[in-house]
Amino acid sequence: MHGDSGSSQTTNSLAPAQQALNGWNAVWVEAMQAQWSSDPASVPQAWAEFFRGFELGLSQGTSPDGGDQLPERSCTSAQGASIQARADTLIQRYRHVGCFAADLDPLELTDTDDVPLSLASVGLMEDDLETVIETGDVPLEGAAPLRTVIDHLKQSWCGTLTAEVEHIRDGAHRAWLRNAIESRPKASPIDQAMQLRILRELQQATGLERFLMRRYMGKKWFSLAGTESLIPMLNELLVLASMDGVEELAFGMAHRGRINVLVNILEKGYDQLFTEFEESWGEDFLASGGDVKYHRGFSADVETDTGGSLHVSMSSNPSHLEWGHPVVLGRVRAKQRLRGDESRQHCIPVLIHGDSSLPGQGVVQELLNLCRLEGYAVGGSLHLIINNQVGFTAEQHEVTSGRFCTDIFRGFDIPILHVNANDPEACVDAMLIAYRWRQTFGEDIAIDLIGYRQFGHNETDEPTFTNPALYSAIKTQRPVVELYAEQLRQSGLIDTDAADQATQRLLDVMDEAQTRIRVTPVTPVPPAFDDKSTWAGFAQSYNADSVDTTVPRDRLQDIAASIARFPEDFKPHRKLHRLVTQRSGSVAADEPLDWAMGELLAWGSLLLDGVPIRLTGEDCARGTFSHRHIVLQDTNGAGPWTALNSIRPEQAQICVHNSPVSEAGCIGFEYGYSLGDPHMLVIWEAQFGDFANAGQVYFDQFMASAEKKWQRYSGLVCFLPHGYEGQGPEHSSARLERLLQLCADDNMEVVNPTTPAQLFHLLRRQMIRDFRKPLVVLTPKSLLRHPNATSTVHEFSEGRFQRVLDDPTVDPERVERLILCSGKVYYDLLDHRAQTIAPEKTAIVRVEQLHPLPLPEIEAVLHRYHAVDARIWVQEEPLNAGAWHWMADRFRELVGLHLQVVARAANASPAVASTKVHGEEQHQLLVEALGLKTITPDQREEEAT
Repeated sequence: MHGDSGSSQTTNSLAPAQQALNGWNAVWVEAMQAQWSSDPASVPQAWAEFFRGFELGLSQGTSPDGGDQLPERSCTSAQGASIQARADTLIQRYRHVGCFAADLDPLELTDTDDVPLSLASVGLMEDDLETVIETGDVPLEGAAPLRTVIDHLKQSWCGTLTAEVEHIRDGAHRAWLRNAIESRPKASPIDQAMQLRILRELQQATGLERFLMRRYMGKKWFSLAGTESLIPMLNELLVLASMDGVEELAFGMAHRGRINVLVNILEKGYDQLFTEFEESWGEDFLASGGDVKYHRGFSADVETDTGGSLHVSMSSNPSHLEWGHPVVLGRVRAKQRLRGDESRQHCIPVLIHGDSSLPGQGVVQELLNLCRLEGYAVGGSLHLIINNQVGFTAEQHEVTSGRFCTDIFRGFDIPILHVNANDPEACVDAMLIAYRWRQTFGEDIAIDLIGYRQFGHNETDEPTFTNPALYSAIKTQRPVVELYAEQLRQSGLIDTDAADQATQRLLDVMDEAQTRIRVTPVTPVPPAFDDKSTWAGFAQSYNADSVDTTVPRDRLQDIAASIARFPEDFKPHRKLHRLVTQRSGSVAADEPLDWAMGELLAWGSLLLDGVPIRLTGEDCARGTFSHRHIVLQDTNGAGPWTALNSIRPEQAQICVHNSPVSEAGCIGFEYGYSLGDPHMLVIWEAQFGDFANAGQVYFDQFMASAEKKWQRYSGLVCFLPHGYEGQGPEHSSARLERLLQLCADDNMEVVNPTTPAQLFHLLRRQMIRDFRKPLVVLTPKSLLRHPNATSTVHEFSEGRFQRVLDDPTVDPERVERLILCSGKVYYDLLDHRAQTIAPEKTAIVRVEQLHPLPLPEIEAVLHRYHAVDARIWVQEEPLNAGAWHWMADRFRELVGLHLQVVARAANASPAVASTKVHGEEQHQLLVEALGLKTITPDQREEEAT
């Protein structure tokens, strides 16, 4: 507040002209001038003096040659100059606020009377309309009468297509957009061939909706009726993109209109669609679980009207409307890399939003923030908003605080086109402008397609219960296909019989398909791993068999040595120089290797195997706990250096990107990337494990269930730092219990490794196996530098990932107590056991992989310690958290064994805030777990004597 007050006092002390130059809103200043023109006494004295001086300066002008003043009605006269200035103001008004007066609402419910575009609002009169003015950058030929200029501006900015562009900061970009809008009235690209295509697409879109309404009453498909112009828009996008060398359009959208887009744009067959409506598919497909038809994805190679071809894909999407869009962007980024598409011109994301979810769901803000970041840019997205003017039952004033639902785009310097869905030619124009913008500047752009929703939220809903006035207006609407067909008939392009015959042929085709699939249903979705896919050759089922993840010692030595190699003129921080120098010689010297070396050696070895890697997350280049330092910075400012990219010339590359402070959008992006390229190791790292709950939707709706719902697979790796070290409730738990609740059917792996070698083999295993599953790794914090949490070089070169680590220090015949645990608590137990009177009587076994539960190894451990008196699960998490309930249920069901448990008391909060209380709790937990009296080193020596 203090800063705001100071800023306000400073601004008010400036003269009006200086205020304007220092960032006052130009439109507001123009409005103030217009107010002064009408009533000089109505504005503050300082402003009145400023405007009087401005007018005086204009009135004292002379002709260009220094002679007498020019005739009164000329714009170079004093009066004419004043008219020119006010006309210039009006031109800017149209560009700034013309969109608020545009003919955008098919229902004609939007009030446009308060938009200040009248002559009087800028001090002009009717008599001034014939004055010839300079048109500046308005695309008219030289000077023109004011009336002509205003008519042109009305057509450009106040018709059925308008735009918001004045918030764009780049002057060249802004000028391009202005020209695109203001050139339309004289240079529309819509020819007769395109008009016939538009009509055909409207007939197909409307025909499908009508057929479904007649044949499948009581079913839901979230109709497109009221915004059918989306279909010709997308069809013309396909035509233009295919002619332009684009190879793929990647769509993302929620359920509204999805069925129509799948059929009429992605060419999903009527047989496939009606099989879903009839639910007549085979038992194998039913057994897979599946999802409702308006959530499933699809892909196909399509041929366009002009003979071009391209691949189109629609990502699967849950009911979390906007959450699928980051996934689409991640897929696109992966596909662009695979194609070598450095210009990002050949694979384009098309994101279709809802008018209520767009301003309502925070993941949209996270998505838009990624658009220009180096690690996430895709060369611009085409955003389309299906604007029904209602969300479920909530009307516009209940869902957005802005004038338009698209206002969020303004904050990211993204232009916005608004278009009336009842004018399909204007809709196509908007699509063509948007495409040209994206391909010219590599930037996002949004199209607000304003229509209505003919039915309720779904086809079984009764909208007049909640929106009677809105639906009273909707009932009077004629379908856009009828309006457009009538327009083409009046122009002589078509006749009534031809249009009716085309509609009947379409209905006949659908009728035949419905009859056919009732006898012979088809599989409604394309195969998961077709031969053309990047997933070709991968297995679709989980396999617990061990794979060889060893790396020869000399290769490990080469990787380590590369860590301290950098360009001659590169100067890292002196402490980091010392660190990487030590690391570079650690393998050759056979030193114990810590967690960071486990990561670096795993990644380096995969790079040498030709496996590319993508690592993202908050502070991931350094590591939250300053342990990794995979990317070094030059202290002289020359830029970053990633040594692992220079081990050998023929290797793959690792891309490391610090993410913004965003979990949801970034998790979705990385998940999408893993869908697009299964041959790349994709890792997202949380700053702390519990921060992942900000992206819980992606764990629930995508990672855990996509294989079951959509037959889509992912190898995404999530690093979630986890462990109780007294850092408080928000930095202790990765919410392991939630992750395990999601686990079933071998859908994902949850692993809590305790040594660098275990992590090394785990990461290599992830890429060497012939299948992909999401992998959640609970990574350590204090163990990063724990002296006992190290591994030998031999464990890297000869070992493998062990799902269960037995206790090699005890004799099973002497063991009376078997402790099973997972993660960092093992080292606490180990230290505490060393202080007990009889450490050899307790075995501590680590369950490193929690899901899929390694039953053979667990049964082997139980058999080895068959004579023990107590079998205890020990965890440092509270009783209602961690792995306890998961392990107890699995042991009871699969092994027939009831485990005992030692854990913190159940707690609504993950951990205490006090380091002191944490220490007391941890000590009590260890004492209870070991069940033995502790002894000091002196007492032990005395007893031994």
